[in-house]
Amino acid sequence: MVALGSISSLAGVTAGQSATTIELTGAVGGWEGVAPDSIEDETNPTLQLEPGTTYRIVWENLDGLPHNVVIENDAGDTLVRSDLITEQGATQTVEFTASEEMTSYYCEVHPSGMRGPIQTGDEAPDEPERPPEQTLIPDGATVQLETIAEGLSSPSGFETIPGESPLALAADQTGVIYRYDGTVQNEPFLDIRDQMVTVGEGTWADYDERGLLGIALHPEFPENRKLYVRYSRPPQTDVSTDIGHTAIISEFIVDEDLSRALPDSERVILTEPMPGPVHNGGGLAFGPDGSLYIGFGDGSSQNGAGEGHAEDWYDGNPGGNAQNVTENRLGSILRIDVTDRSNSQPYEIPEDNPLVGKEGRDEYYAWGLRNPWKISFDSEDRLFAGDPGGRRYESVVRIEKGGNYGWNVKEASHCYDATEPDRSFDDCPDRTPDSVRGGEPLRDPILEYPHWDEQGNPIGIAAIGGHVYEADDIPALAGKYIFGDFSRSYRYPAGSLFAASQGDDGDWEMRKLVVENTDDGQLGQYLLGFSSDQDGHIYVLTNETGAPNGDSGSIYRLASPDTASAESDAESGGEGNTESDVEDDTETDEVGDAEGDSNWATGRTLGAAGVLAGLAGAAGYLFSDRDSENHTDS
Repeated sequence: MVALGSISSLAGVTAGQSATTIELTGAVGGWEGVAPDSIEDETNPTLQLEPGTTYRIVWENLDGLPHNVVIENDAGDTLVRSDLITEQGATQTVEFTASEEMTSYYCEVHPSGMRGPIQTGDEAPDEPERPPEQTLIPDGATVQLETIAEGLSSPSGFETIPGESPLALAADQTGVIYRYDGTVQNEPFLDIRDQMVTVGEGTWADYDERGLLGIALHPEFPENRKLYVRYSRPPQTDVSTDIGHTAIISEFIVDEDLSRALPDSERVILTEPMPGPVHNGGGLAFGPDGSLYIGFGDGSSQNGAGEGHAEDWYDGNPGGNAQNVTENRLGSILRIDVTDRSNSQPYEIPEDNPLVGKEGRDEYYAWGLRNPWKISFDSEDRLFAGDPGGRRYESVVRIEKGGNYGWNVKEASHCYDATEPDRSFDDCPDRTPDSVRGGEPLRDPILEYPHWDEQGNPIGIAAIGGHVYEADDIPALAGKYIFGDFSRSYRYPAGSLFAASQGDDGDWEMRKLVVENTDDGQLGQYLLGFSSDQDGHIYVLTNETGAPNGDSGSIYRLASPDTASAESDAESGGEGNTESDVEDDTETDEVGDAEGDSNWATGRTLGAAGVLAGLAGAAGYLFSDRDSENHTDS
């Protein structure tokens, strides 16, 4: 073994003290146990440590990507950190003395896939605790969650069928779409698991951003019965990591009685190689022009740069897919015409797409996005997207044709350093050089919020895009953009629901929704997405694991406290008339507005310098919240 980057001094190893050796291998998919025998062949094994004992982790880099070992406590403080090594086959020895506060180990470049727990002493590990309440975003309207469906794994879409109420389609990330007609039918409406990568295996807590990620009905569905699906297929071309996959956009025809989609009718519309398991985007939405809009993440978790990313115009960071519009179609919103097939092609390019006739891919509608997680149009034809951030900020963007939204030059409206993502600085460009599309501006989000409040309490880790509320049932939400955050902690289901509105001055402000039919007014689950129906009602998609596993996935409808069924209890699962459990017998692989503070910040001013000053030394976030590379790896 070649000892590289030994960091024994960081943990206070006593000279001459013998060390117990733990052997691992490391790759993007996770740490694999080698020795002792108790962890052999386990992915991200639990390391059982005795406080005061010296340990030596010896690990081998299997994939040649940058990895290191970081050990932290429950507050997210770094206790041990080794240097990055990038050579395939190289080994590193990390020596330290165990302490009771050590709770987890991970690779800081790939903290979702390469993360495992640490247990000290003989006691069983503590159950994750609910994170403390944030104080920055005030409470707003009160709502109830009316249970629509339960028993899913990780719901990724819910599309109501026009003119066929209550008929709808419920998509599960594991690869199955179910028919909903007041209850969720056991028989799959469409099952594409055999065509997909296996999701929810081999990563931390089975977390995964691949799978069945989005569905959309053609605007003329009652006539043509066309369904569009976004899913993850095994690699079809060379990709840069061994966990790469191919993103697929496919069209299926639904049979005449609307009982199922015809598997043999699949027509692949678009494919795109993806370099990693996260930052995939996945949203689909038809616009007022009849075109299909597609959200693509930047494709890799490495702080928006490095392996898996193309070179770009910005010298301040080592490349980034979202600022390169020629090498791939990542970090973007695409717009294509799937109806016009006059040229016998899978799709046509709208002639007014912004890069038609210019350098760049013709499919682009907007770019400079990190991971547009859920997109939607409202009745005023505005296109919104949630764009999960990296280390410090979450944001919502209003997508406009030809817009560059700044990633990875910026994170939300703030300068971003991919090599030191926690660094705060102000001297980054606000537009591209004149040589890059004539010097286009880097557009700021309409809303942003920091990961922590002034006291270091977590606010969120991954913005989830939503919909404008356009139903009549909840007057306090009328015309407001309803969105949310995945959770305030990766270790505990603590998602949040927000309502945002635009003032007469053009600035946006946000409030947190209070859920009346839970014990504490909180969502109490991981937030996965939203949907809406033709009447403007909004549906909330959640589960209790934050990963595509188990059967805790639920779909709720936002309801007024005055009209929701008293039996609909989001916390207990409810017993409402529209509730149903999915009993899948098929085989699976894995299966009212409050008055706000008058000093409340609006628009993108939320979390500005005054807030950051109080956050500079805060470590109140939990687990891997410092890099929500999820969604979702925020």
